[in-house]
Amino acid sequence: MRLKGERRLPVTQQAAWEALNDTGLLQRAIPGCESITRDAASAETGRYDLVLVAAIGPVKATFKGKLQLTDLDPPRAYTIRFEGGGGVAGFGKGSAAVRLLADEAGGTCLAYEGTATVEGKIAKVGARLVDIAARRIADGFFDNFAIALGRRQAAS
Repeated sequence: MRLKGERRLPVTQQAAWEALNDTGLLQRAIPGCESITRDAASAETGRYDLVLVAAIGPVKATFKGKLQLTDLDPPRAYTIRFEGGGGVAGFGKGSAAVRLLADEAGGTCLAYEGTATVEGKIAKVGARLVDIAARRIADGFFDNFAIALGRRQAAS
């Protein structure tokens, strides 16, 4: 499946970059995210352990996986790569290229484009339900992220 979209963020490009690298803010913004922790064995490589609860159609599972940030171009872009398993529910993996573009009003346009695949029981619920769930998670993340940035900006 392919995911693509963009959101206007009410902060500078640098502030958006810092927020995209703030694991506490990301954990609060990702729907169903229980934890994001830096991979202790590779602290400097942009690798994280992730635990996420997701429902895809009738299948609900806790996914444990790895998230890695690559192609770093601060404060403009990076690529997020994810893979993880949900036990008998199956396995998912994907990546997304994220770009931050400063706008004339002092805000930032966050644009993303990515792909994801699933295998196992969750793949059997049908591509349409998987697409709906993936878009719901992506939209929820970007909505929550923009709200959190707005609150952070108002507090400072």
